[in-house]
Amino acid sequence: MGSARWLRRRARVAGTVVGTLLAVAAAGCTSVRSDLGTSDSSCYLALPTATKAVGGHGHLAGVHRYTLATLRKEAPGLYGQLDTADHPSQVVCVVAFKGRFTAASVSEPRGRSSGSSAVVVTTEPGNHLLRTVIFTRPPIRFGHSHIG
Repeated sequence: MGSARWLRRRARVAGTVVGTLLAVAAAGCTSVRSDLGTSDSSCYLALPTATKAVGGHGHLAGVHRYTLATLRKEAPGLYGQLDTADHPSQVVCVVAFKGRFTAASVSEPRGRSSGSSAVVVTTEPGNHLLRTVIFTRPPIRFGHSHIG
């Protein structure tokens, strides 16, 4: 009789330990995935500023975070449209929209007078609008060739 009680108690303890381990594992999985898992995550805070800059027109094509040095190398045409001297931030958020845009329909316009892409550049941190540059095609690739 004593051994049966001992076995039941051992089963309860094992069940409690397994349950606790599963709860800890599940909590660990959700905390790991609390952001987008990319270096661009912080730039999603720039979306309200960027959406306002394009007057709510078009649809979001993508978001990227760049240092000014990297932006200068990867998109010199976009970099050349920015007035970076007045803003000490060395990091910018680049938000692209696809649609129909004109210089009259966006805030702080540069680039073409009209086009199918508007690229909004904001400072990070602070989300201060630097420019909205109109292009026929975005100067940076915003799509992903794979997921994962």
